[in-house]
Amino acid sequence: MHILFLTQVLPYPLDAGPKMRAYYVLRYLAARHNVTLVTFIRPGDPPYAVAHLRKYCKQVITIPIHRSRLNDGLALVRSLATRHGDPFLITRDWIPSMVATLRRLLADSIPIDAVHADQLWMAPYALLANERSSPGSDRRLILDQHNAVFQVPQRLAQGEAQPIKKMFLQREARLLARYEARVCARFNRVIWVTAEDRQALENLPPYRQAALSASSIIPICVDPSELPFLPPSPAARSLLFIGGMHWPPNAAGVRWFGQHVWPLVASQNSGVTWQVIGRNPPAELHHLPRITAPGYMADISQPWRESAIFIVPLHAGGGMRVKILEAWARGLPIVSTTIGAEGLEYRSGENILLADTPADFAAAVARLLSDQSLAASLSQAGRRTVEEHYDWRQVYRAWDEVYTRTPLEKPTVL
Repeated sequence: MHILFLTQVLPYPLDAGPKMRAYYVLRYLAARHNVTLVTFIRPGDPPYAVAHLRKYCKQVITIPIHRSRLNDGLALVRSLATRHGDPFLITRDWIPSMVATLRRLLADSIPIDAVHADQLWMAPYALLANERSSPGSDRRLILDQHNAVFQVPQRLAQGEAQPIKKMFLQREARLLARYEARVCARFNRVIWVTAEDRQALENLPPYRQAALSASSIIPICVDPSELPFLPPSPAARSLLFIGGMHWPPNAAGVRWFGQHVWPLVASQNSGVTWQVIGRNPPAELHHLPRITAPGYMADISQPWRESAIFIVPLHAGGGMRVKILEAWARGLPIVSTTIGAEGLEYRSGENILLADTPADFAAAVARLLSDQSLAASLSQAGRRTVEEHYDWRQVYRAWDEVYTRTPLEKPTVL
């Protein structure tokens, strides 16, 4: 097939979960089909990334996207002004230059057999591409849902104390729930990364049956061969968090840990430190003792080697935490909230420790710092979990069933 592959982020380098998902799916499909990648790029994306992706794709087309408070404000006004209330997160990423590029590409009469939308943000562009298909075309639409997006603002609203922000998050969750179910119903196939996210959408009336009429679950995967197994040294006393804090669930989780858990950990465990790696660390972290928050790091091999425990203190979000897969593959013991480990093949006490209150989280950290036998056991079990359940070369064979020339599953127009 010739696949038009649409991504909201440039899927390389592999420094974020959405990139890792898109990259390995693209590589798997490109080894079996002709893939044209059309992707947004940002000012910080390295030029070598596009050259790397061209090794696998028939063509790579990039569209600049610029985020700013002004652009976000204009998108918010458009969202508030629309008749039925389009979600802000969708309105913000409807970029005229992407629309024009797709129209030009499709006008060239390239024989596109399928349009692959990576994440909900690219679904409107896939629908646009399908509208411009020739009469009688059997072009199929595939949506890769990294998560049930409406749950992100919904969960953030539950922990938000500021009334205006809480009201906005609740509104956005309602609009996204309606939009997400309606859009999913228009695709021939919807691929989810977790059963929990699919179930969340399935429970949304009145789209319950139509939106899930043709869906599958294919988890996010990594390449274990590229992730060295390096269990922590018995002398290591550092906690590690990795994740862009421009993503609100990460920022909220880090703030919660810094305010409620870190004081307990620091007072109960001598010499312990905490490294917070990722864009836009909250300013309040810099006022807490024994914390290093350098922001984004292109090379994080040293923090991985120096750390004793990987922490996932999240109370919002959706999909899968890819950094847990990385920590498992590298042999780093993990303490996570239940939501943080959602959607994964976890067994609390065997390949991860789960804790949802500050006292329980601090106690789990102290337990791992003092019990080397437990830490080693979690380390080995985590590596086995990745090798058995999350190796892309094995698991992504499931995409063959999605991209076969079988009769199309008919979408439902709601």
